[in-house]
Amino acid sequence: MANSPHTPGVVPGRLAREAIEANFSDLHPPLDDHEARVAADRCYFCYDAPCVAACPTEIDIPLFIREIATGMPEAAAKAIFAQNILGGMCARVCPTETLCEEACVRMEAEGDPVEIGRLQRYATDRLMAKGVHPFTRAAPTGRRVAVVGAGPAGLACAHRLAMHGHDVVIYDARPKPGGLNEFGIAAYKTTGGFAQAEVEWLMKIGGITVETGRELGRDLDLATLRRDFDAVFLGMGLAGVNALRAPGEDLENVENAVDFIAELRQAEDLSSLPVGRDVVVVGGGMTAIDAAVQAKLLGAENVTIVYRRAREKMPASEYEQNLAAAKGVRIICEAMPVAVHGDGAVREVEFEYTVETPEGLKGTGERFRLKADQLFKAIGQRLEGAPEGLALEGGKIAVTGPGRTSLEGVWAGGDCTPGEDLTVVAVAEGRDAAEDIHAWLMG
Repeated sequence: MANSPHTPGVVPGRLAREAIEANFSDLHPPLDDHEARVAADRCYFCYDAPCVAACPTEIDIPLFIREIATGMPEAAAKAIFAQNILGGMCARVCPTETLCEEACVRMEAEGDPVEIGRLQRYATDRLMAKGVHPFTRAAPTGRRVAVVGAGPAGLACAHRLAMHGHDVVIYDARPKPGGLNEFGIAAYKTTGGFAQAEVEWLMKIGGITVETGRELGRDLDLATLRRDFDAVFLGMGLAGVNALRAPGEDLENVENAVDFIAELRQAEDLSSLPVGRDVVVVGGGMTAIDAAVQAKLLGAENVTIVYRRAREKMPASEYEQNLAAAKGVRIICEAMPVAVHGDGAVREVEFEYTVETPEGLKGTGERFRLKADQLFKAIGQRLEGAPEGLALEGGKIAVTGPGRTSLEGVWAGGDCTPGEDLTVVAVAEGRDAAEDIHAWLMG
């Protein structure tokens, strides 16, 4: 029998298995043929389309929507994949409300944009379901490239290099490829094992080998990779998690939100996952939102996100904030943690209200406490173990142009480099680095 949400402590089975399965169903169910045609007919097919400029991978959005409207979804998918080989995942997880859909002329005129994300999913799902890869690999070049990291940047880079005929070996520290697509995104956004299915489909291009359980700085070193391969791409993401820097954060049930999300994504039975009755999440980005919403969906009674700055400065989009609120998550802004209290395990989290000053963020001296039997830290990640000799910028790998690092023959992209931490941005950086690597290898 499932526990009641009122059960104290961090326990599994707060809700019945059936209720949890319903909670974690597809957030945005796919469009059927009729719905896709209707949605596509709303597009003005702008010549100088602002939606294209707003897409980091510069997909020709009017083109693919026109192809859907004329009954050619597979052609639409190929137009998408030509720019973004992970277009299926991006259709599910991209913050379209702040990218292409925000730029849509219908959004400006009516406040109701064309559903670009759902149309993209409709097209890509149709083609991927056929199991056919839309691209053919060029003749082998005899060149070998090492890619460190099997996340969006690494996968996009590897695929484009393989298309050009190069042999690619991807190394990843995790037990399976996919990076944050597999381990770091809310389960209700990528249901049905889509992340692994996408990797398997991408690998159909040929010429790509994946070696898991291989970590740079542990059993891989950059000097050896540079010696054994013709070029190297670093896309290993960020492994470290920032600390609260508050007394008591080493108490039991104080966890990293990224670890909670990863465990949830890999669980075969979500009802077996323990979750607190009173959950507090510190942070304001997508990781904080995903952790908080999923804690609520697992049956936590009270879930609160606390962010140190004003609501409008939260990295998570307004859409995601509203989604959290709709699921019953409380959001408190302009407060920072100053202490974690408990006897062995967390029982309360103490916060201080903040104020923005010309000198930066400061505490006001006014404090409050929140009851918590589980505390998640979602205050950003950092690069750990950067290889010696690489120039850094803001604690990440410095790059110029299409991902060139300070070392010849070494490129980088994705979250381990400066810039926006978005799947679609990582894909663009991996793709563009691959084109530059190809030109360099063949030049």
